[in-house]
Amino acid sequence: MTGNSELDALATRLRGAKHIAVLSGAGMSTESGIPDFRSANGLWARDMSLPEVVSIAYFRRNPVAFWQAFKDIFRIKLAGGYQPNAGHRFLAWLEQAGHRVSVLTQNIDGLHARAGSREVIELHGSLLSAHCLACGGSLGFEAIVEQDVPVCPDCAAVVKPDVVLYGEAVPAIEEAFGLALSADILLVLGSSLEVGPVNLIPLECARAGIPVAIINLSATGFDALFDIVIRDGIGSSCQRLQALLEDPASAC
Repeated sequence: MTGNSELDALATRLRGAKHIAVLSGAGMSTESGIPDFRSANGLWARDMSLPEVVSIAYFRRNPVAFWQAFKDIFRIKLAGGYQPNAGHRFLAWLEQAGHRVSVLTQNIDGLHARAGSREVIELHGSLLSAHCLACGGSLGFEAIVEQDVPVCPDCAAVVKPDVVLYGEAVPAIEEAFGLALSADILLVLGSSLEVGPVNLIPLECARAGIPVAIINLSATGFDALFDIVIRDGIGSSCQRLQALLEDPASAC
């Protein structure tokens, strides 16, 4: 467990920040019971790698097989039952306390918005909707769950999930860099910082002189650039941070 000095330092930084940018990764979602994306690798090592299965090329080549694998990997039928955890709720609380909080998330589960965060950039898209590449029609989560192979209600073509697949660009990446570089602090929550170009966000912030902090259970290859490193659970750390921010005297 991380000592109080790092949490005290982070609470002080957050207290004085008008605009907080948050980069959240898989560790944020695992505390809500959602399996880490990489844990699905074992399911598909038989014939194809996970990046091959969850790719735009495979979707275009065999959309039926794609959806069978996609629903298995991401446990689509369970997705609607997952709930925000203390980390998600802490970010929403920061907004309510008067801070601007720009959430830049690598997660596709929609839990930040469900917790009440209003400014959420879903860098890798969302599991909760799909759209048709042929005509632009859209499909909601309930329809995705109900159909073995979801099809467009307008033209009956197989729809693509609104997730950024391997081989696709990250459409919101420039917006994410802009928000991070305009913030008073960047807080990374639960990201291994292994996936580019998102992992360059804290690097660019550090180069620009913006304070950077990370809460993650394990070390990352970027830890040396962070001003504050907390290796602990996100939920427990955020609960302690909230207590410090609600009672400034306790940080003295």
